[in-house]
Amino acid sequence: MKRTEITKRLSGLGGAKWELYLKAKKLVNQGRDIIEMTIGEPDVPTPDVLVDVAAESMRQGRTTYSNGRGELGLRNALAERYSCSSGRDITVDQILCFPGTQTSLFAVLMGVTEVGDEVLVGDPMYATYEGVIRATGADMVPVPIRPENDFRISASDLETRITSRTTAILLTTPHNPTGAVLTDSDLAEIGNLARAHDLWIISDEVYEELIFDGVSFHSPLTRQDLADRVIIVSSISKSHAAPGFRSGWCVAPSSFTEVLLPLSETMLFGNQPFIADMTETAIREGSPVAEGMRQRFAAHANLLHDRLTNETGLAVLRPQAGMFAMINVASTGMDGNTYALHLLEHGGVAVMPGTSFGTTIDNWVRVALTVGDNNFATACERIIRHANLLQKEYA
Repeated sequence: MKRTEITKRLSGLGGAKWELYLKAKKLVNQGRDIIEMTIGEPDVPTPDVLVDVAAESMRQGRTTYSNGRGELGLRNALAERYSCSSGRDITVDQILCFPGTQTSLFAVLMGVTEVGDEVLVGDPMYATYEGVIRATGADMVPVPIRPENDFRISASDLETRITSRTTAILLTTPHNPTGAVLTDSDLAEIGNLARAHDLWIISDEVYEELIFDGVSFHSPLTRQDLADRVIIVSSISKSHAAPGFRSGWCVAPSSFTEVLLPLSETMLFGNQPFIADMTETAIREGSPVAEGMRQRFAAHANLLHDRLTNETGLAVLRPQAGMFAMINVASTGMDGNTYALHLLEHGGVAVMPGTSFGTTIDNWVRVALTVGDNNFATACERIIRHANLLQKEYA
């Protein structure tokens, strides 16, 4: 039977990346005492006010078809928000609504790249990026993000990988998995590259509202000199603890959203009106839960850093934002995958190996900061005990 090229391009993608996560789930189902720190989801339920808005909207009959751009009320709210945050005049024509950031990114990439093109993306990266790039037929070109640069992608590393086939640079700020936040200077240098080589800049900014104290968020959307080539994607999944509602968007030049609209209408017709109403409320009223998450995740990151630094040979990169922290496990003599499996079996803590996110952080693991305070403290104790036992065993 015939198979299409897209199914071949995506065949087998991602299975190995989730091996440890799936093994941890299996052990939990068998009754093992495992603290799960693999996947980062908000640690609070969706705020009641948003659930109530969605429910009332459904009762009012807002369960009809939408349109390819998304509901006007939501697009007005987003235009006002981004005009305020960017200092530019962002119009409703620059916004398209989608079911979540992932779908937004998929649609955007379908609009800027195709078979034979190349997309530059930092390595490590969010685990699904490879799939959305491959789906277009383009080639993903990993660009090392170096720990000595605090895991911020550099223009100099990007420049060495630009070819005549390059069409776009995909950024994530704040970054997943490392929690790094690009500076204004970083974005200026990357912008200079994009203009010199006529490239799109796509910026995934879903963790924008989870920036830790002392760190400033910068978006390429604020730069007027990049107005014709910047596309940002985001959603309420993280900021409003609403990942299951699948409500996201892109902000782009109106000339781009106009040509992308037929693709959106072919796939989705925007998002559901009752979810759009809920999202409009979320945008206009702000998040009642983001500040609490930001404070808790930062406190967990500090606890992890201080305890592991003082009590083990492990090295913790203190994140600047988001839901995760990175641990360098090189001192154990193991790579990240071997260490994560050993910690799962002998320490009772499930973390993600760095190889789930690329090829440049073999000696690292990612830890979710989203578990409750008591479980997080217990997980720290287990990681410390396990690390010290390893040190004695391999001394």
